[in-house]
Amino acid sequence: MRILYHLPLSPQSRLARLSLSERRIPFEMRVENVWESGEDFLALNPAREVPVLVEKSGLAIPGGSVIAEYLEEAYTGSTLLGHNLEERIETRRLLNWFDVKFNNEVSRNLLGEKVDKRISGRGTPDGTAIRAGYANLRFHLDYIGWLSETRAWLGGAQLTYADLAAAAHLSCLDFIGDIDWSRAPFAKDWYARVKSRPSFRALLHDKLPGFTPPPHYMDLDF
Repeated sequence: MRILYHLPLSPQSRLARLSLSERRIPFEMRVENVWESGEDFLALNPAREVPVLVEKSGLAIPGGSVIAEYLEEAYTGSTLLGHNLEERIETRRLLNWFDVKFNNEVSRNLLGEKVDKRISGRGTPDGTAIRAGYANLRFHLDYIGWLSETRAWLGGAQLTYADLAAAAHLSCLDFIGDIDWSRAPFAKDWYARVKSRPSFRALLHDKLPGFTPPPHYMDLDF
């Protein structure tokens, strides 16, 4: 069986989980506390980061967006990149937006400070970083809302990796109660559609010691 090394509140790990589930590719999960990783994991990914997908052949594929691209090349079936060149460009643009821009401006400042530091014992949260994360989050929620208001899905007419990447980040932030959905109605409606998909069910049942998600986290109707 292929194995996905992950962390429950890693947006990139959740992107990989959603991608595999949407493509209906079976996998097993193993939590990898990267701050404790030994040589075996470093051999899979010298960057010491999750996710890493290891195929039955032993092939190791590191990174959420890399795994998404790999699935498109390695497996037949419906695409989550788009059906033409323009759609694929837009999907990749948004995938990079969430993988890099959203991650650097929001997730790293909120999840990194409030979750990662706590579970890894790497010091106390930086209040300045947290405030910057909240300020940046408002801008990104407005952008997600605009995309969802003007298109059927974030990338266009169909669900793509763009939706999965955005939902992966937002689901982690929602788990720790950091999103005021009342200020982002269009983003909320889009997110409700994504988290109602079968691929999302396992994410909604994730547990993390020391953290209790808000009641609406598992409510498909908010």
